[in-house]
Amino acid sequence: MPNEFLTNTESACTEPDKVMMQTAKNTGVHKPEPTGSGDSLTQKMIDANTLAKTRKLLDHAIVSAWYAVKSERRPPALTPTRWVWRLAGFYHLCHSTPQLMEEARERFASANRQSLAQWAAQKAVEEAGHDQLALRDIQSMGYRAEAVVQAFYPPAAKALMDYFAQSAQDSDPIDCVGYSYTAERLGICIGEGYIQKVESLLPSGINATRCLRVHSAISATEVEHVKETVAMIAGLTSQERDRLARACYQAALLRFSPPQEAYISDEEIENVLKPLELTENYN
Repeated sequence: MPNEFLTNTESACTEPDKVMMQTAKNTGVHKPEPTGSGDSLTQKMIDANTLAKTRKLLDHAIVSAWYAVKSERRPPALTPTRWVWRLAGFYHLCHSTPQLMEEARERFASANRQSLAQWAAQKAVEEAGHDQLALRDIQSMGYRAEAVVQAFYPPAAKALMDYFAQSAQDSDPIDCVGYSYTAERLGICIGEGYIQKVESLLPSGINATRCLRVHSAISATEVEHVKETVAMIAGLTSQERDRLARACYQAALLRFSPPQEAYISDEEIENVLKPLELTENYN
């Protein structure tokens, strides 16, 4: 059983049994503002019971994927060197999101699926600039950030982005909603304790957790994004909700599965990073 919850295959540690229990049992319901129901332009309130059932459906899919992986492989221990590798993964996971969401929005709009089009448009705006946070974090670690992300594209991050791109560019891009929900739902399982653990491993005075913080439970915005997505999905048809649960399962499988190849070693990472060092650090 893996002992880490992953923002990519080697990211964000937490206690998985505790997290999965919280995910499986959390049926807290957010009373949303009126949202578009399915493809109708008529807005209505989604009742609390429907919201709770929708969230449980999606979360159950994520939990099921976690149990399905059943891998005993453990990623290497986190070190400052490995944190730079993970930050490169964060960058790639964030970089194409606004563009892909805009492509999904266009397809939803062309099909007159207004609530989905509005959701995708909002996501394109919300996620803009998050890749820059990862670059700033890498620079704070003492490296030329653009060069680092050109040198490193962690396989786990690439697998996730390939799935996201395929979903967003499909004739029916609805699976990208499941991908997005899974990413943000797992993100809010990351608490202050894990962030402090990361920071304790980094050199004193280094601020290199900006991107992680924005995608964690300490970000009120991220928590609200999850609630808003549940409310939007609750207004879709039962067939669409079932498809999104399958998409959540597929996205979660990718997140929880260890890479097919061996984990990259700190020495291999350091060999690439050495020529990319800055002459002075920036926080």
